Amino acid sequence: METVGDVRRMRLVGGNPALDFVNTRSGPPDGPPDDDTLTGYPELVAWGRYAGVLDTTAAATLDRLAGEDPDAAQAVFARSLRTRDLLDEIFRALAADGNPSTSALARLRDDEADALAHAELDPGTPYAWTWHDDRTLVRPLRPVVHAAVQLLTTGTLDRIKGCGGCRFVFVDESKNRSRRWCSMDDCGTAEKIRRYVAARRTRTAR
Repeated sequence: METVGDVRRMRLVGGNPALDFVNTRSGPPDGPPDDDTLTGYPELVAWGRYAGVLDTTAAATLDRLAGEDPDAAQAVFARSLRTRDLLDEIFRALAADGNPSTSALARLRDDEADALAHAELDPGTPYAWTWHDDRTLVRPLRPVVHAAVQLLTTGTLDRIKGCGGCRFVFVDESKNRSRRWCSMDDCGTAEKIRRYVAARRTRTAR
């Protein structure tokens, strides 16, 4: 079972909080995931703190509230997994040059409406939506949903890609849009090693 410490060791390579949330499940590029960072509400809060969608004070408050009402925390955790499934469906379709289903987009629209109903516009350059409802257990999900909508409505969708070595999705920010791996230190290096070993075997066989 994952621990809160394990959550903080996961790689944030998506380039967007919504994609990093999708990437809390890992595994091969094809087929079902084989590991899950999110195993309970404490891990959801820890991920939110690690990914930057919660500050330390908010995370501490949510952990305390979850301890006071574990049934409510479990219900929100179940909701978070449904939200992750939804985002996975939407962004994996785009990474495969397809289109998300109308029903998935409608569900995301409804989630965004709920998120913005609890948001505030804080001054800045430019103004930004923020959430200060730290006594609500669903708080970690709201900026994630909003990040997903922002990516869909203001991002360059053809830059959303799937890693060639694992199931992670990411925004390709390279100049020539040639990024193939979630990280060169992990999947990219593994592929280089695989090719090197294959080449050596070929030379040996000759």
